[in-house]
Amino acid sequence: MSHESLDTKIKVAVLTVSDRASLPDSDPDYDKSGPAIQEILADNPAFSFTYHAIVPDDISSIQDAVKKWVNDGGVDWIVTTGGTGFSPRDRTPEAITPLLSRLAPGLVHLLVSSSLKYTMMAALSRPVAGTIARSSIHGSDENSESVVGRETLVVTLPGSMKAVRENLTVLLDSGVIVHAVELMKGGDGTQSGQGVHGALEPASPHHEHGHKFHRGDHRHDHGHGHGHGHERGRGRGGKHFHGENHHRHHHHHHQDDDHEILSHDPSGAVSARHRTSPYPIVSLEDAQEIIHKTVNHLPVVTLPVTASLRGHVLAEDVYAFTDFPPTKTTSVDGYALRASDPAGTYTVLTSSSHPHLLSPTSQEELPEGCIYRINTGGALPRGADTVIMVEDTKVVATYLEGPSDSTPSGPPGEEWKVETLIPAPPSRINVRQPGSDVRQGDLVMRRGERITSGGGEVGSLIFIGKREVKVFQKPVVALMSTGNEIRDILGSVSSSAESGEGDWKSWDTNRPSLTAALEGMGYEVVDLGIVPDEIDAHVRTLQDGLARADIVLTTGGTSMGPTDLLKPVIERRLGGEVKFGRVSVKPGKPTTFAVVPIDAPNNSSGDTPKRLKPLFALPGNPASALVTFNVFVVPALRKLGGWEFSGVGCELPRVLVELQQPVLLDPRTEFHRVILRSDLREGGKLKAYSTGGQRSSRVASLSGANGLLVLPQKVNSGKDELGSGEMAEAIVIGGILNLYDALYF
Repeated sequence: MSHESLDTKIKVAVLTVSDRASLPDSDPDYDKSGPAIQEILADNPAFSFTYHAIVPDDISSIQDAVKKWVNDGGVDWIVTTGGTGFSPRDRTPEAITPLLSRLAPGLVHLLVSSSLKYTMMAALSRPVAGTIARSSIHGSDENSESVVGRETLVVTLPGSMKAVRENLTVLLDSGVIVHAVELMKGGDGTQSGQGVHGALEPASPHHEHGHKFHRGDHRHDHGHGHGHGHERGRGRGGKHFHGENHHRHHHHHHQDDDHEILSHDPSGAVSARHRTSPYPIVSLEDAQEIIHKTVNHLPVVTLPVTASLRGHVLAEDVYAFTDFPPTKTTSVDGYALRASDPAGTYTVLTSSSHPHLLSPTSQEELPEGCIYRINTGGALPRGADTVIMVEDTKVVATYLEGPSDSTPSGPPGEEWKVETLIPAPPSRINVRQPGSDVRQGDLVMRRGERITSGGGEVGSLIFIGKREVKVFQKPVVALMSTGNEIRDILGSVSSSAESGEGDWKSWDTNRPSLTAALEGMGYEVVDLGIVPDEIDAHVRTLQDGLARADIVLTTGGTSMGPTDLLKPVIERRLGGEVKFGRVSVKPGKPTTFAVVPIDAPNNSSGDTPKRLKPLFALPGNPASALVTFNVFVVPALRKLGGWEFSGVGCELPRVLVELQQPVLLDPRTEFHRVILRSDLREGGKLKAYSTGGQRSSRVASLSGANGLLVLPQKVNSGKDELGSGEMAEAIVIGGILNLYDALYF
């Protein structure tokens, strides 16, 4: 259908309604639906995109944006996305309805009926459609004829990107919107009227867009509530749930954000819990991408230059503010003199006997017949231009105790006369010239450089006189274990526990081992203890950890048991969003990554905005917890601390190693614990030795391990194992050993 005869293109504005996406520190990629609408409209020559805004789920904020566009923007069609579900914070219909001059129930029916072809849960969507007269929002008494050509069409769509695409397809393919706008502008509708009724026919579930986003599977997973952008690489990792006996729906329990809640209600009956996990399994690569896109660096702080800077990342370029050294200094221990002085005997001067020779205000030079004793790094006195080493001299006379006719007074035993055994070295020998190390204005260290425990970075900063420096704040980590079945080894132990009889409980291995790893990396740990399998205890402890730390780590409670409470508590009690709840790795399948909104410090306006803190719920099995900590948590900690600016990735380094034993492959990516050794007899080749049994509960498989062998996924018709002598990737988690350490020590 041609649109050239319309007066102008239809001007469209898109309004994303989302508490989460409107946060100041929200990932700009979080809003997927708004950009998707723009992308679809950009391919249609009838439309011209004019505005896009993101507002929270607040009636006044929604109305203010719509009113501004209607009055000042000359917009023909406003499309909103989000806030049309049944969550308490879903308020878009309540915001738009009072502004409408004329309702469009037919458009509402078209949206709902077409969506019902995909899922009956679409009945829970609450779309609104109609027109707003540009005078009506000011309370004018103009009659309906007076507003012809000055109306704006408004249609509210869900927040799910899949539902947005399907609803827009129904509206655009049939020409309904073009026809409506033509009539609103006073046209007779003949240009766009053909095919309008055809648009009201049910959309085929085999439509092209269904294939594009469902990869050939015609089962649609609609989100007619509020969730934004759960596609590949974000939210649920782009996976859809197939093979279930029922349709799912975005329930959108809405606290401070908008996202799909998949966890069961822990207050319900045990029999009502999920029998299979509702969380899609994401690949290792997708999980790492989600973490990278979600986690942002912490604020910049200014700290004194001390040893406690180790582990921080510079947040500023550091320049030398003067020449170093600022004056001529010696590079050896010896005596300063003139290059023209011959070998002979000289009177010794020192900084104690003649301090004025180094004074910047004094013009006095080194007297003839004298040399000036000097230590490495010391400044040369005025008049001296070379230094003779102490090895090329000998003491001729010293000061005596008490006055003497032949010896002047001086500290007893102190050098008085020294003979130089060779002529003075040429000028500038053994002398560091001003600015020879660093010139004023030279770049000494770059933003993003890491201050390591090697000491070189701290030394460089102090060398140029830098007293304090801007760095990225290093994250504080809150750590807790969960479960009634574990106990602290330092706590009270009953006799039955000691004897192995009665109500035996496992020792809490995870907190001590993770604390050792974290503190070894230089992170401060807030120990939250062992939390019992009670909802309120989980809520209290997690809130405490979120308030005291920058990131929270938990172990246990992530699987399918009736007392596995972490996911429900995160989603239902803390208003958090589970970014992924299962990963295709071994060990560590139930690894969970979430973000939880917390109150940020008050800003100048007096508001209390929200900011998001990351939370990792690691498996309870000890080996799984340590493996997933190194694979997923360490990169997140590094990015929080500013590692992204260092020019290298945040993941632990990987190396190629030679297998010393055959290893079986698994359908999941597997991390096999190994000891890495360098064989100097073969040119330093790295060899990987298995630590034995790899069961996820066997923490001994990590004792002595300094590497994680990254075994590729087993594929159909592919090989079942990697053989001895084959090469594979390994993640380095500790110092690499010399092969001879194992052979001889």
